[in-house]
Amino acid sequence: MEASNEAEPGQLAVARGEGDAYFRALKAMEQESGAVLKAAGEYLVALVQENAEGMHGWEDGQLVWHEAAEDANGHLEIAVADLADGRFVPGLDVTVTVSRGGEEIFTAALPFLWHPFLHHYGCNFAMPGPGTYTVQVHISAPDFLRHDPVNGKRFAEPVEVAFTGVRFEPGRKPSPQAEPRGTAAPTAGR
Repeated sequence: MEASNEAEPGQLAVARGEGDAYFRALKAMEQESGAVLKAAGEYLVALVQENAEGMHGWEDGQLVWHEAAEDANGHLEIAVADLADGRFVPGLDVTVTVSRGGEEIFTAALPFLWHPFLHHYGCNFAMPGPGTYTVQVHISAPDFLRHDPVNGKRFAEPVEVAFTGVRFEPGRKPSPQAEPRGTAAPTAGR
């Protein structure tokens, strides 16, 4: 990234600071869950496989806790960062194909998932059992607008990246208590 009429050197430093913070979260996920990171095109892509987990989702205009589907025994996460400054890249169409021994297990479009410390794309899934899998990730060229006549001509091509030899272990995270603990009214800022 270089200075332009839309991004002065100090502003670019702020963006890199945001990217540094996201990278620290990626490294924490790597230590916690064995994330695997690869550069692909103009992205840094991270893959994590965890136990299936419940999530909040909209139902009749309210956020409601939903357990993972009964047959779900895995959760796949794909984090995508800008290779130039390290910031999370929102608004992407991310699709994964998981296979084992040349046999396709499933293909899924991954929605954005808000996470307390690492925003990512992901989904729960059903795997046939433990083993070594291949995860092919496809990121479409995004259709979002790009500021900046100098730095904005980016992310113009779709990207494919393969993660081979990924060890999958089936499992489910325990359900949280029915009533959330420690909820507080949101505050502005930090």
